[in-house]
Amino acid sequence: MRPDSGTPAPWQPLLHWWFGEGGTASQIAAQRNHLWFGYRQAQDAEARERFGGLAAQALQGGLDDWAQTPDGWLALLILLDQLPRMIHRGKPEAFAGDAAAQALLDRGLAHGLAGALAPIRQVFCYLVLEHAEDLDRQERGVVAFAALADLHHDEERAIFDDFLAFARKHRDVVARFGRFPHRNEILGRLSTDEEKDFLRRPGSRF
Repeated sequence: MRPDSGTPAPWQPLLHWWFGEGGTASQIAAQRNHLWFGYRQAQDAEARERFGGLAAQALQGGLDDWAQTPDGWLALLILLDQLPRMIHRGKPEAFAGDAAAQALLDRGLAHGLAGALAPIRQVFCYLVLEHAEDLDRQERGVVAFAALADLHHDEERAIFDDFLAFARKHRDVVARFGRFPHRNEILGRLSTDEEKDFLRRPGSRF
C-alpha cells in the first residue's frame, strides 16, 4: 500500500505511538524506553485497545501490503513481534507472530528496507532476531547491533552499545540452552534442572 500524497499512511499512528515526536536516538529512547521495555498495565491495555485489531490482521496476513515501504515494513514487524508481547503478556499468544516476523524481516532485509530507516528505528527490526530461539539468528542480531553501534562515535554511541550488550546476553542464553528458559512455563515446556537454577538468578528473565 502506497498512500496518496498528503494522505496519512495507515501505519503512522502506530509509529508515532512507538517512537514519539522525534529527536536524537538518545532523546527518543529516553522518552519511549518505558514503553519499549517496561511493563505497565496501562500500556498493555492501550496497545490492546488501539492496535489489537491491527495486530490480529497482521498475524492473519491481512496487512502484507504494508511491507512495500520501509516505514510500513517496520510497523508490520512491530505488530507481529512487539505488540503481541504486550497484548498477550504471559500467554502463549505473545509469541504467535514470531515466525511471521522472522520471515518478514528476511524479505525486507533482502530488499534493503532497513537501510532506509533511522538507526533507532532499525533497532526494532533487529530485535526480531534477538527474540529468536535460534543461535544463527541470534548471531546475526549481534552483528547487526554491532554495526549500528559502529555508526556512532559521539554521545549517541552509548544507547546503541546498550542495545548491543542486550543482544549479546540474549545470544549467550540461546547458545547455552538452545532456547529462552523464561518462556518454558508460558509455553508449557518442562525446564531442565540447569534451566531452573538459571531462572533463580537475577537478570535471567528478559
